Amino acid sequence: MGIQPDAWIRRMALDHGMIEPFAEGQVRRAEGGEPVISYGVSSYGYDLRVSREFKVFTNVFNTVVDPKHFDDKSFVDLETDVCIVPPNSFALARSVEYFRIPRDILTICLGKSTYARCGIIVNVTPFEPEWEGHVTLEISNTTPLPAKIYANEGLAQVLFLQAVSPCEVSYRDRGGKYQAQRGITVPRM
Repeated sequence: MGIQPDAWIRRMALDHGMIEPFAEGQVRRAEGGEPVISYGVSSYGYDLRVSREFKVFTNVFNTVVDPKHFDDKSFVDLETDVCIVPPNSFALARSVEYFRIPRDILTICLGKSTYARCGIIVNVTPFEPEWEGHVTLEISNTTPLPAKIYANEGLAQVLFLQAVSPCEVSYRDRGGKYQAQRGITVPRM
């Protein structure tokens, strides 16, 4: 990137709609002044927020989690400001932000250290060149205690890697199965 990474992210988001909605700076306090887990532009990336939509895994119906034949009875749908992930359990969520990744960019998305220090692991696969959509977030509670996830606050950081030249075949060109996903997207075949 020929310019500072944070300036490049701002330009791409504001001029090209790469991230919507977009927080131009690092937000650490809510409008009322209470602290939040930070989100927005950082030095080399963007801290995305988790929405109010969650799918919390449960074993009430004694189903098996199978990525080839995903059963909706594997989870409970919630819409809440604070999601409680049971001990040693798992939830899916989505980003507040909708991303449009340029053809010469690949991202790596990592969980924020605030959650990692509490035993909460966030796994997200890379956003490939020309992928777009809400990010489906995988949240694992590795502790023997219930864990809180705060909606509309930071959950993961997206790092942007720019190639010397655009890729020959992008995610859009391949007709990727998660292209333009909205909401929480479960495994597809």
